[in-house]
Amino acid sequence: MTSDQNRIAGPQLRSGPMITSAALVGGGALLAFAGFVVGGSHFIAAIRRWVAEMEVPPGEVARLKWAQARAAAAAGAEAWQKAPANQ
Repeated sequence: MTSDQNRIAGPQLRSGPMITSAALVGGGALLAFAGFVVGGSHFIAAIRRWVAEMEVPPGEVARLKWAQARAAAAAGAEAWQKAPANQ
């Protein structure tokens, strides 16, 4: 048997450093998730306060703008249909 036949294919890894690195990655992921939760909850609370302080709620503004757009489209269509044919 030669030394080439005793070789194991692939890298040889020790379990200790692999377990340590997995624990560190897991801990880091947990800290990152906690950071996202804290930052996200603060961001959502700030947006809710901002919306609550508005004079007109965003839903009402959207309804008003939609009504304006519909009226403008209807007026444009009517003007186009009633336009003199000789122009």
